[in-house]
Amino acid sequence: MATENLIQVNQDKCTQCGLCVKVCRGTLDMGEHGPEAVNDFCIACGHCVAVCPNGALDHRLAPLEKQVSLEETPIPDANTAARFLRSRRSVRSFQKKRVPRETVRELLDIARFAPTACNSQGVSYHVVDDPVTIKAIAAVIADWAEGDLKHGALGKSPWSKNTVNTIRGYRENGRDTILRDAPCLIIATAQKECFALGRDNTHFALSYAQLYAPALGLGTCWSGLFEYCATAGYKPLLQLLRLHENKSVTGALLVGYPIYTFRRIVDREPLQVTWH
Repeated sequence: MATENLIQVNQDKCTQCGLCVKVCRGTLDMGEHGPEAVNDFCIACGHCVAVCPNGALDHRLAPLEKQVSLEETPIPDANTAARFLRSRRSVRSFQKKRVPRETVRELLDIARFAPTACNSQGVSYHVVDDPVTIKAIAAVIADWAEGDLKHGALGKSPWSKNTVNTIRGYRENGRDTILRDAPCLIIATAQKECFALGRDNTHFALSYAQLYAPALGLGTCWSGLFEYCATAGYKPLLQLLRLHENKSVTGALLVGYPIYTFRRIVDREPLQVTWH
């Protein structure tokens, strides 16, 4: 990334406090007239612009005009934050109600602000909200899972009993135990050559989506079987999705309006931590 014209400094506002240099990964240094780009390490994180107390710095790849002031942003106290995070539940029962596309877009617009390795980002989304297509996807996943339970990785996994029960419920009871009759399936994708990085970035992004969803009245649940089936390269599923040939599925989230309201926070296993 060329450093030429990477940053612009308003000399009338710059006090040369050095905060921008201190938060930088190594691109900036303090020159005679203020900060300047001296190395080609920039990842366009925007830290330098965001930290400046006087708004003196601008960045070609992280423009000041696109940054939002945090002066009036409330920060929840520790108890409120902990209660909110602990109260998140996986929702597996959804109302038969369509999620407006503008609401899905709002959900994913927050997800794009999740942290990514070296600000690599690179996560895109394919949203399925057609009921017929969702049913077809569940059907091909069931076919794949039955075959894989006999000959593949699922049959050797510690969750094989759960998968067997899931597929049995789908076949015998006529219930969608795979995609849970969710009205919306969000599929995250990344470039094939960056699959491992894209998968990690996806999990950060979808976690943001899960945490923001209740503010929109939505419930969410990771779709593990969908993800396993897609990453196994099962052709009937990939043909249904019609993704770009350079894209790989890196995660999936079921989204909809919950039927039930949870009244309590469920406990988890005790914290395990070591110190050195």
